Amino acid sequence: MAMLLTGIVLSALMIGLAVWIAAGSWHRETARLVEQSIQKILPQSDRETKTVSFQDFDPLPEPVAKYLRLVLKEGQPYIRSASLTQAGEFRIGKDEKGWKQFEAKQYFAANPPGSIWDANIRMAAAIAVRVRDAYTDAQGSMQAKILALIPVVNDRGKPELNAGALQRYLAESVWMPTALMPSDRLKWSEIDRHKALATLTDSQTTASLEFHFNDIGEVTGVFAPARYREVNGKYEPTPWAGYFYNYQERHGMRIPTAGYVEWQLGDRSFPYWKGNITEVKYDY
Repeated sequence: MAMLLTGIVLSALMIGLAVWIAAGSWHRETARLVEQSIQKILPQSDRETKTVSFQDFDPLPEPVAKYLRLVLKEGQPYIRSASLTQAGEFRIGKDEKGWKQFEAKQYFAANPPGSIWDANIRMAAAIAVRVRDAYTDAQGSMQAKILALIPVVNDRGKPELNAGALQRYLAESVWMPTALMPSDRLKWSEIDRHKALATLTDSQTTASLEFHFNDIGEVTGVFAPARYREVNGKYEPTPWAGYFYNYQERHGMRIPTAGYVEWQLGDRSFPYWKGNITEVKYDY
């Protein structure tokens, strides 16, 4: 019996050590990606101080101009990068019981566009899945590992994945609103007084989204008639939507602090992410 108990304890210690090492490796890889793709430091001579001018909004579609005037301030600097802390639920599988608690840290870069979502999804009391969903260096990537140790997803660089990741970045730019200013990369076109189409181009990838605005000018949602969804190893274009609410002022800007996203499958919706922004930091 003593030898059996000793074996069990040693096995548990070895598993714990392996998980601890894997978690450290996961964090180091995220930090490397953030440093290389998000926190790029330009030489001083190459830096340009850009500030918001409301005059630049005059040629924009009416709802876009109204939104930018609402959430930004005249003369404020453009955001260079951002980091957010999130908490919420992520849906695993199709069952309503598949909602699992998650915490995540998300990093954004404005120019060139980049995003890294590093999430810890709790599947059970002692089991979690680490997920890293990213758009860096003009490529999308998705990794998932049980306990940061056992790979279950590892995909990157496919055109469909690149397009879907850039669409996600465009939607989530409401958390970094100067990234929605018109530029060589980002163009706006009017649909009606409550909708406008944003088109973002990065390298060889172009992504478009309908932005929906309420009467006071807030972005309440985004919609894509076709965003690539992974189904049994293949990508299928599927209607996709995101919804934003609970706007609050953060560092002098108004951003939504809650939302959810869904796939629209025929006559039914399939929400799979709902969360809250618990902390936000900006670098200008």
